[in-house]
Amino acid sequence: MKKLVSVFLAIALVQGVPMAVQAQPIIDPIDRVVNAGLMNKDANGNFNAEGFVSRAELAAILVKTFGLERRKTAQKPDRELPDVPKTYWAYSAIQTALKTGTMSGYRDGMFFPNQRVTRAEALAIFAQAYGVFQFPDASISEILANYPDAGEIPSWARKSMATALYEGFVNIELGTNKINPLKPMTRGDIAYALSKYLERQIRPTSSPVPDQLPPNRGMGR
Repeated sequence: MKKLVSVFLAIALVQGVPMAVQAQPIIDPIDRVVNAGLMNKDANGNFNAEGFVSRAELAAILVKTFGLERRKTAQKPDRELPDVPKTYWAYSAIQTALKTGTMSGYRDGMFFPNQRVTRAEALAIFAQAYGVFQFPDASISEILANYPDAGEIPSWARKSMATALYEGFVNIELGTNKINPLKPMTRGDIAYALSKYLERQIRPTSSPVPDQLPPNRGMGR
């Protein structure tokens, strides 16, 4: 066993991979976000990774992750939401998400807190909270061209999805390289995005240079 470890380390050194990177353990995305306090398991210890994410849950996760309540715009007066009374469990998070422009309401002032969100919606909103890169249209098209179902992304979400893909927040379907933008967002999907975001905090990277975009950045890793 020691000989095998020595061989692997020697290969890493030859390939120029930093030892600090080699020594880092692989952490399951769910364990990472649960340990960070961004999501929880139920009373039985189940995470329910296949469960769908509602708009209220997404708002609560984003406020907790990005500290949206500390943004200046979060200090605006609360909005009147017919379907989100003050007694609702995510009332404060929903108000913060709306006031900061991270999420938007619907007609007649409704929020639809229990409505499921698609992957395109959730990941675009996630990128909005993170900070959308102002890529030129050509660069957005270049990024999205790597994914066969990118044409299903709503036009309003293209720039935000380009940021999410570039930063590696999107768990791509292995073997097909599909984004599946119209499928419902699951708890496992959002845990993956959160895990990648937490990695960014440990190993931050600089903003991208539009004319130097890596062709396959954001693919499942």
